[in-house]
Amino acid sequence: MARPDLATASAVELAAMVRGKRASPLEITEAVLDRIGRKNPSLNAFVALDAEGALAQARMAEDAVMRGEELGPLHGVPVTIKDVQAVKGLPTRRGSRLTDPAPAAHDAPLVERLRRAGAIILGKTTSTEQGWTAVSDSPLTGSTHNPWMHGRTAGGSSSGAASLCGAGCGPLHLGTDGAGSIRLPAHFCGVVGFKPTYGRVPYVPVPNNGALSHAGPITRSAEDAALMFSVVAGPHDLDHTTLPDFFPAAIAPGGLRGLRIAYSPDLGHARVDPDVAATVEASLDALRSAGAVVEEVTPAWGPIGSALERDMWGIGMRPFLARGAEDTTKMDPGLVACTEAYRDFNLDQAHATMGRRFAYAAAVNSWFQEAGFDLLATPSASVAAFPVGMQLPPHWPQHPWDWLVWAEFSYPFDLSHGPAISVPCGFSAEGLPVGLQLAGPRLADALVLRAAAGFLAEKPFEVTPATQA
Repeated sequence: MARPDLATASAVELAAMVRGKRASPLEITEAVLDRIGRKNPSLNAFVALDAEGALAQARMAEDAVMRGEELGPLHGVPVTIKDVQAVKGLPTRRGSRLTDPAPAAHDAPLVERLRRAGAIILGKTTSTEQGWTAVSDSPLTGSTHNPWMHGRTAGGSSSGAASLCGAGCGPLHLGTDGAGSIRLPAHFCGVVGFKPTYGRVPYVPVPNNGALSHAGPITRSAEDAALMFSVVAGPHDLDHTTLPDFFPAAIAPGGLRGLRIAYSPDLGHARVDPDVAATVEASLDALRSAGAVVEEVTPAWGPIGSALERDMWGIGMRPFLARGAEDTTKMDPGLVACTEAYRDFNLDQAHATMGRRFAYAAAVNSWFQEAGFDLLATPSASVAAFPVGMQLPPHWPQHPWDWLVWAEFSYPFDLSHGPAISVPCGFSAEGLPVGLQLAGPRLADALVLRAAAGFLAEKPFEVTPATQA
């Protein structure tokens, strides 16, 4: 069997090759860095690429292999970190010109776990300012571009992670998600984005944003997502929300056979571009042919989330206006507009909003059991990749900050804390990727990953032009 291209091979393949001494951590890292050198000038996906540090890590990993040491599950496998998590020796800028450029003194717990597993940290990937929006523009780094079409958004806020993943620049990329920031860029870039159940993965420091922020993998396969998830999941003393359980590296067998999957094309209120809607609906045949029963539904909780999410988002973003009060010209204008819209939101309103959120989460999670469904399928987003520099597609009504109108499918599962994954399912009329979202009730992570793997086995996604040499 021919050896796969090391830059575009899966993490599962690379880890096995290292253990079997069929590829060294150094040659893997060199191959990925070479591809990054060719692709990133067009993508603009890194805040800080630490090539020298990555090569040093790779040499140490190679020495460990040659000494016969016990190897971790990601030994010699390259990974990138979204620039909202700390990497020792590199700054954490969060997409903002107002953040401290000093290097971090310590790794975030997620990075520590990846290092202990043997992963090679390549550097920090671009994020929108404070993760506020799901497009790929930031005042710190400018525009990160879609690997399928230069000039189109890569999505956000895990912009660089998805762009690099879609371009075949390494298999594993760590993202975060407070309203869709893993799944939305995965949808735009034709890759897999998995948001686990809240509390499965530690997030340190714990954000003061209403328990919206999750962390998880952006990959090119469900199997790689499960492998990375198994490494970063588990309780941590510095995150009081983490759950006291661990997760297996392998996806459980069974695929989609016997599952009852609800399908909602609009959650009862969302506008969706016709070509995106048609692509997602056509992909449901793969669920059925793999043995799932699919039934169209309109959950009663769908329309309720719209006003709730905007209030939650405004409350969470408002503190950033105070931090930038000295010079808002250095901030993303959309972030300024969002915070200004909620300047007069008072404590009573904020308290009531949290109550609405708890009721909404209960409604979403209980619906699966009461309605008798294992999972819910929806579009991952309402639109395919549109031009950079915009919050909304040019053919949609414009708004100074409300990008959520095309992301009505993702945030319900941040609010509910349930797992959700975006898998590529086809193409828009322009030939840009479209994602199918599979979501479940809280703690159904294994089932969501199993279903994603079953779908992609039944309907493999074409190799993107970006991942070709």
